[in-house]
Amino acid sequence: MSETMQALVNYGPEPGSVELREVAVPSIGEEDVLLAVKAVGICGSDLHQFSGHQSWPVNYPVILGHEFAGVVVRVGKRVKNYAEGDRVVSETAAVIDESSPLSRQGLYNLDPHRLGFGYGVDGAMAKYVRVPARCLHRLPEGLRFETAALTEPCCVAYNATCVHARLRPGDSVAVIGPGPIGLLCAMMARLAGAGHVAVIGIPADTQRLTVARSLGMDTTLGAEGDDPMAWAREFGDGHGVDIVIDAAGVSATLKMAMALVRPAGQIVKVGWGPQPLDFSLDPLVQKAVTLQGSFSHNWPIWEKVLTLLGSGRLNLDLVLNRVAPLADWRPSFEAMRSGEIVKGVLNP
Repeated sequence: MSETMQALVNYGPEPGSVELREVAVPSIGEEDVLLAVKAVGICGSDLHQFSGHQSWPVNYPVILGHEFAGVVVRVGKRVKNYAEGDRVVSETAAVIDESSPLSRQGLYNLDPHRLGFGYGVDGAMAKYVRVPARCLHRLPEGLRFETAALTEPCCVAYNATCVHARLRPGDSVAVIGPGPIGLLCAMMARLAGAGHVAVIGIPADTQRLTVARSLGMDTTLGAEGDDPMAWAREFGDGHGVDIVIDAAGVSATLKMAMALVRPAGQIVKVGWGPQPLDFSLDPLVQKAVTLQGSFSHNWPIWEKVLTLLGSGRLNLDLVLNRVAPLADWRPSFEAMRSGEIVKGVLNP
């Protein structure tokens, strides 16, 4: 094994502060494994850090990448359940306080001391990554590494749609924001039995809304300047949809969500929007609407999503649009940022 490796490093807060660098292969602790990265997904958060627009603290310099799958090549002395050669995927909570009340409840994703790969500690846009063994899950037989690398965003969508949303078969669901998480939320809503799924974007989302239609969504709005409010007034009994999932990256879409949701309905916000609100939340009160946040995921969600991926019931063929070597990271980043592709994966 070489002592150094190529890695995609975010080295500072200024826009564009990302480059390939030669770095040391990480050493591992007694409860870690060294993973040879076979595929790593490009997340919107990677794009935000590339552009310097993230709303979370970053420990610079840091190797990007938190959606990844690979093969165990070295195990720590106290690791018992994994061995060299195991095909695995990793969760993102690289550092947690295992003794905290939240961790003891299985809610380590909400631990305020949590640090994730790609911003808090070095991530997987590199040949090797150090991973605590507690983060690992075995891959179902036959599941490709490129597909497995998207387990993490699928888990984000599952948590928002199937755990935090009170979704029952036959419910109507509107998803705002047809990015990767939004499209995956729409797919999860379908799997959970939603009676009607609408996906809402803007003209710049034309390609992604085309993907939404190909995925079998009932309604897509925004490609040609459609008015979602007018659609909601005409939909069903005219009182709006049962559940709105806000997967857009701006705060203003919460206002749209409040207009789309029916009285006594629910809004689940999974998209990050650091902008301050400049509108009243009175519609939440007037309609007695539940506003629910959703962040990250935990162990049982990963196991369920891997079951769906392994069985083929969750098919990502239309979402995973590009696989490229690590050296081609920049055009892949740009293609995702422009909306040309939904999701890209890099092979270190």
